Amino acid sequence: MSLVGNLEDLGLGEILQIVSLSRKSGLLTLHSRGREGKIFFRSGQVIRASSSAFHQNLGEVLVQKGVIDLPALKKSLAIQETEGFRERLGTILIKHYNVTPDTIEQVVREQIENVVYSLFAWAEGTFDFELQDNVAPIDNTHLDPVQFMLDQGLNPQFLAMEGSRIIDERRHRGEVIDEMPADVLPPVRPEESVDLAFDLIQSSAPAPQPAGGAEPAGGSPAEPVAAPGSAEPVAVRQLVLVDDDTTTREIMVASLQVCGYEVFAFEGSEDGLIKIDTLYREGIRPTLLVDLIMPRMDGSGILGGLELLDLVHTNFPELPVLVVADYNNSDAERKVREMGYAFAMKPRKTELADPGTLEVFSALLRQELHRVEAGEAPAEWNDKVNIADELRLEMGEELGPGRGQVEQSTGISLLRGMLEELNNPSLGGGIILLVLRFASEFMNRAVVFIVKKDEIVGLGQFGIQDREGLADSRVRTMRIPRDEESLFARVIESQQPLKVKPDDGQWNRYLIERLGGEYPAEIFAGPIVSEGKVVAILYGDNLPEHKPVGDTDSLEIFLSQAGMAMEKVLLQRRLQDKSPEGL
Repeated sequence: MSLVGNLEDLGLGEILQIVSLSRKSGLLTLHSRGREGKIFFRSGQVIRASSSAFHQNLGEVLVQKGVIDLPALKKSLAIQETEGFRERLGTILIKHYNVTPDTIEQVVREQIENVVYSLFAWAEGTFDFELQDNVAPIDNTHLDPVQFMLDQGLNPQFLAMEGSRIIDERRHRGEVIDEMPADVLPPVRPEESVDLAFDLIQSSAPAPQPAGGAEPAGGSPAEPVAAPGSAEPVAVRQLVLVDDDTTTREIMVASLQVCGYEVFAFEGSEDGLIKIDTLYREGIRPTLLVDLIMPRMDGSGILGGLELLDLVHTNFPELPVLVVADYNNSDAERKVREMGYAFAMKPRKTELADPGTLEVFSALLRQELHRVEAGEAPAEWNDKVNIADELRLEMGEELGPGRGQVEQSTGISLLRGMLEELNNPSLGGGIILLVLRFASEFMNRAVVFIVKKDEIVGLGQFGIQDREGLADSRVRTMRIPRDEESLFARVIESQQPLKVKPDDGQWNRYLIERLGGEYPAEIFAGPIVSEGKVVAILYGDNLPEHKPVGDTDSLEIFLSQAGMAMEKVLLQRRLQDKSPEGL
């Protein structure tokens, strides 16, 4: 993710929320009228802030609040210098002057908040967010000494809301918004000033880097075009499309442009969000077409669309939104419904390769977008639009029980395209999502399990039905001991895929019960091997249909390549960490 631009185009509040959702580590630098402000993030949390226009520091505030007196502060600084700065100031104050860690923490938090709130007044200037896997500490003599005492940083979304509220109140009072007051505390005499920064360290590891965003499709506003079958020009409607699958995205862009839309297409949620905000500031209210199933902003997980929708729902609630997915996820669909957004099932990528299917899909997609733009309420959830099934019926096909029939094929033609996507070195956590997508071509249901040191843990799924809409939660809470007898233990030991009818062992029963309680005719369990060990297992079956899984040769090839892709990503990160820029 790269964020560079002008504060006039993207405000600090929006920047904070984007970095928060992306769970990135790095440094945000602001420049305005000769002033410089810096906000440090670790895994999406604000851990430190400084401003050239904000000069208070920890020692000053402790003195002003009456926590310590000036002689105690000077003695603590002398101790720190005598010991070669091996201990930080807060540690010394706690040891020698009975200052509690909670007091230090509270002061640091207040100072970070005050610095960040002061930056909200910078309405013009530039910003630059630089990704840093490890937020490098500055000179220890200038750091606040309590980083090891605090478990987490400050929530950027809270800072964004509070900073915006303070600015609005000042505008309402008729104040000139140039620079917010640094603090209500009285200024400190120059001779008492101690140049300290403020630092909060979150204990979790830095987040991986995600896949980059695609370039927007189209640029300058399009001229009005005639609708198909009509000579009358229609008004151009701006549409922001976010879908991580390149082929599907390009197909939808082409079909929507023919229908008269100016389409801005993006692979990543963060880039789409920036475009939405830019259009909004220009007075344009675009339509949003969002793929539900894609990596999150930090490159992990499979519900990145839901992550984007949460932010859109909070900041742009009046925008028309259509959500699509190529397979079911009951938990995510329930949350989409609660937001009041329209939802439609789209065809799988292999189905879009057929020209007739593509033509019907384009017409149905446009129909659903018109419903959304007209402000019509979403269809009742039991009647939610399934574009994939509707176009199959339109093409004269019959639907089998459940969500259509799963075609059994070697999938070699699809494998070629999927391997090209898998070889993208920027995928990171998206590898697991591609595994689930490819598995959907072979099976009605699938679950990816992560293999840990002592247990096998559920990660993501498709096709698992739950009356309460809690399928994802159920999967993520699944825990199977690694060393106990189970289907998975056999796969881990042999490092070979397995296709069997599950027996009635204790952990196999646990697996079946957690996935709905019905025994399938056959299950598939395939390993993902990286660096010589099984790191993940793909489970799949064909419920609610009681039929075998079928030919999985190309799926097994894909799983082996997925393991190699993981090794490649891991090696690149290690090399990056060892490079001079990463030191």
